[in-house]
Amino acid sequence: MNKSSLKFSEYFQNWLYGEDGYYSNYKTIGKEGDFFTAVSTSSFFGGTIGKRIVDVIEEGFLPENSTIVEIGAHHGYLLSDIVQFIYTLKPELLKTLKFAIVERFEHLRSRQNEYFKKCFGDEVKIIHYNDVDELKLDNAFVVANEIFDAFPCELIYTDKKNIRQIATVKNDKIEFETHKDENINNICDKYKITKGEVAVGYENFAKQLNDNIKKFEFITFDYGEKYPRNDFSCRIYEKHNVHPIFDEKIDLKDFYAKSDITYDVNFSHLIDSFEEIKIKNIKYDTQLKALVEFGIIDLLEILHKNVDEKTYLKEANRVKTLLNPTGMGDRFKVAVFRK
Repeated sequence: MNKSSLKFSEYFQNWLYGEDGYYSNYKTIGKEGDFFTAVSTSSFFGGTIGKRIVDVIEEGFLPENSTIVEIGAHHGYLLSDIVQFIYTLKPELLKTLKFAIVERFEHLRSRQNEYFKKCFGDEVKIIHYNDVDELKLDNAFVVANEIFDAFPCELIYTDKKNIRQIATVKNDKIEFETHKDENINNICDKYKITKGEVAVGYENFAKQLNDNIKKFEFITFDYGEKYPRNDFSCRIYEKHNVHPIFDEKIDLKDFYAKSDITYDVNFSHLIDSFEEIKIKNIKYDTQLKALVEFGIIDLLEILHKNVDEKTYLKEANRVKTLLNPTGMGDRFKVAVFRK
């Protein structure tokens, strides 16, 4: 694919979002796709976020005419689940809330509109934006599930002489060379990264939200930790098989733009990107603790009172997958920010 040398961040960006990139074309998520997400696991994931929205409005932080914004919506399942549960918990809010998706790909917009039409008819309309810069909102609740692991990143390696190397890609082969990127060096120094990924774009994303929404709560879920692993986490997901990026048995060109590529989020870097512009991080926790605190058990109890035992147990088992401390429950983290 690549005839000339690219920075790894450029190669990563093209892999996912280029003209023929992985996310530039519709992909199935779940059992038939390359990977599972919390959204594909249980509607109660979105339902719990819906309950969080109701609580944030009832406590008075956001008004009833706020806009609920999803970034990285794919099919639109998450936002749809949020709407469904808001209707269950406080239906009158659907008369005042607005719902929006930031999505630049027209074919995905069409899929999202079709799905919402199927779910809600003409009762719920989606406002689409190409980019966060277009939002221009007074009040918003913003949600993003697994977007930061898809931000471009550089691969960094410190050699035996303590010289920092950065990855480039030519003809789908990764090579390391000495670099003098001051910004990357500063991030590596700050977080003591000697080997691994350095995300590119967190600071600009935080600034975009800050510049375009006057008051908001932003909640995001992703896998990672608050400390660097100092090892490469970058990997490829293909039909639920995981291939480390440096696996000698694979050829990158066989997976390029056809399979998902991702890496662990450095939450310290992400949180600092917001707090450095005075956006407060009010929560960082595991998915397990956050979903329980936000009320997922309460929602299951409501379900239990209204359906037969078989239906309840089926959904309860799905929720267990979300909360499992040896799986998604601890592996995934949540960060909540407020301005």
